[in-house]
Amino acid sequence: MSAMGQGHSTPRRRSDADDAILWRRFRGVAGEHVKASPVHRLKLAGAGPVGFSLHLRNLLPPDAQRGEALISDVWRIGMSREQLAPGETPWRLSLPSRHFSDRIQRFDWLPDLLAHGEAGADRARVLVDDWIEVFGKFDGFAWRAGPTADRVWNWMRAGPALFDSGEEEPRQIRMESFARQTRHLEAVVDAATDPAARWRGACALVAAGICVFAGKDLEQRVGRLEAECVAQILPDGGHVQRSPSRGLSAMFDFLALKDLFERAGRPVPDFIDRFVPRMGAMVQFFRASDGCLDPFNNGHESRPELVSAALAALETPPRRFTVSPKSGFQKLEKGGTRLVLDSGQAPLAPFGDEAHAGALGFELSDGPVRLITSCGYSPEVDIDWQAAVRRTGAHSTLSIAGRDSAVFELRDESQLLAPQGPDGISAKRLEEDDEIWLDAQHGGYKSAYGLLHRRRLFMSGDGRRVTGEDSLVRPVSQGAARERRFANFEIRFHIHPGVTAMMGPDYIRLETPSGPAWRFKTSHEGARLEKTIYTGRGIVERSEQIVLSGQADPNSDGSEPPNCVRWAFLRDHSS
Repeated sequence: MSAMGQGHSTPRRRSDADDAILWRRFRGVAGEHVKASPVHRLKLAGAGPVGFSLHLRNLLPPDAQRGEALISDVWRIGMSREQLAPGETPWRLSLPSRHFSDRIQRFDWLPDLLAHGEAGADRARVLVDDWIEVFGKFDGFAWRAGPTADRVWNWMRAGPALFDSGEEEPRQIRMESFARQTRHLEAVVDAATDPAARWRGACALVAAGICVFAGKDLEQRVGRLEAECVAQILPDGGHVQRSPSRGLSAMFDFLALKDLFERAGRPVPDFIDRFVPRMGAMVQFFRASDGCLDPFNNGHESRPELVSAALAALETPPRRFTVSPKSGFQKLEKGGTRLVLDSGQAPLAPFGDEAHAGALGFELSDGPVRLITSCGYSPEVDIDWQAAVRRTGAHSTLSIAGRDSAVFELRDESQLLAPQGPDGISAKRLEEDDEIWLDAQHGGYKSAYGLLHRRRLFMSGDGRRVTGEDSLVRPVSQGAARERRFANFEIRFHIHPGVTAMMGPDYIRLETPSGPAWRFKTSHEGARLEKTIYTGRGIVERSEQIVLSGQADPNSDGSEPPNCVRWAFLRDHSS
């Protein structure tokens, strides 16, 4: 939910039938209503604990814009906006979509409302109490593993306002509801198909074990969390989904738990102490000069104050590096110019359900100004947009005949499409005389067209010049193609919405709001500007993209046109 998007009209609502079709298609098993047998419901019943012995600290800086909107009864999810009447609650309204309902059921917004003093706390208690009245016993949609895990975690982040303040009877009702949801989460988390639900559920159950249940079953709960850590956090500290913002969120969860263990006088689990510095190093790796994150895969820009708060919580400054082989990224950085290249495969099952097919796509920025990006991603925008930006054409890379660099296949377990590959993706790096070369390639189009995509990148020592060469190469081992059918290809460079693009006589000029202008030049004929979108800031923003198109010879070695396309981004000398 973001207060951004001023100047954009609220989209027309879909019919319930259309919304249901989209929800099933893009949320799969994780979106299905959870069923509870009479025996399961009986296990959920019972008196709640007396109260919290310790509270989970909220380490995330509040979103001031979202809090201000909520205190004014304005609820925003992506491009949808709901203005509530004074005293009205969203639980009793006909909401724009299942996606809208799913997002608010998670209560991520709760600490932002509490940041508005007593008025915010009063409103928060009213909203929580009304949710309990509507959904507190059980609800198939609201009690799915993902929303329940997030809700339990976020209620603990707001613990003092919910469970230590106000009249005794409402406090006890909240405790009973909290305990009921925690019991349900314990029963369903291990079978969840959504890795994010398993992660947050494991974290929430550990925290609840310390804060409420006096350490009961804590060893078992910590063991579950350690198993998720091994599965979801790579040895270099990156998230297995290759998403910078997912890594940031996981890092905050670990920081909150580490603080909780220390205040409880309990030893911090070794794996938390080991992984927090690594996670911090990866957050630093993906941190652009504007303080936000690169929106790779199912990752969004995030807010700069969140990134800063996470890094400030580290006991020592994060380790800095330019190559992340486990996560699959390369970084070039000179003279304030920064380029990060995606040189990794899609994650293996079950972690690829939200992954993107953006092989060899890159993010380019000049100081705090983002120049070239992808179409981004945000959990806030509508789920059909979330699906659309996973495709190769939504990234700053090459595609052949509109195909993806990785093959999307339906997974039986989750009923979602996950990309496979691409095979043979690699990147070689050479640094000499303060200049950097990258030579990367992948074989995502080899089976269909017999061609490898090779991308060479160069950054000058002063950062004022970034040159590239995209080529389509037939490996010698393939032999000559039986039929010489030329294949249509396109190379796209998605321009960040903060940059204005203008066609020049033999270049495209990129005007930045606060920094120097840049020029895009190419030896390829027919460079053009087309419309595109950007979702990395929580809404769907209009922008433009540079597109180079041509026809590739299936027998070319990639050294000459049409299979070789050279281009450059040049900082304007007059700037």
